Amino acid sequence: MSHTVRNRSPRRRHVPDPPLVAWLTVIWVLLWGTLSWGNVVNGVIVALCVSLAFPLPAVELGLRLHPLGILRLLGYLLYDMVSSSVEVTRQIQARGPYPAAVVAVPLRCRSDLMLTATAVAVSNVPGGSVIEVRRATSTVFLHVLDADDPGAVERARRSVWRMEELVAGAFGTAADIARARGPVPEGNGP
Repeated sequence: MSHTVRNRSPRRRHVPDPPLVAWLTVIWVLLWGTLSWGNVVNGVIVALCVSLAFPLPAVELGLRLHPLGILRLLGYLLYDMVSSSVEVTRQIQARGPYPAAVVAVPLRCRSDLMLTATAVAVSNVPGGSVIEVRRATSTVFLHVLDADDPGAVERARRSVWRMEELVAGAFGTAADIARARGPVPEGNGP
């Protein structure tokens, strides 16, 4: 459930963000190289002044933590890492050329967070190399081995879409989860 906050006054007061003040204080103490009460107090004063003089805009990440979804994602990542490692090892030990291709996989979620998290998750699995991401079209480009087998190309696409669904279920908003469970995008030729 979301609501809109209206600003009735033309001037808005800025309240420093405590984590930002703490982080700036830590940086101040590290820059001085000595942990002392004087450095900490001066760091807090400088951090408050900096955050009041240069306020940061509010940023909505769209990140939601779903514990059960995170467990599903971790379980799938472990399973995928083991099975992909076995498959890559089999391909390395077998003789013969492996025609490779770059396959475009359009994603259903449009947010930067979902696009980035999906690309990182896919890249962490052996044999799943994301070589390019197009933000404008929410498309990841994946390097696929055994590209002469249409089944391998389709399995690679399905694997990316499954990863997108799990990432959205772990970290996405309700809208991201609904989009990731929707039909796969059309027009996904190699």
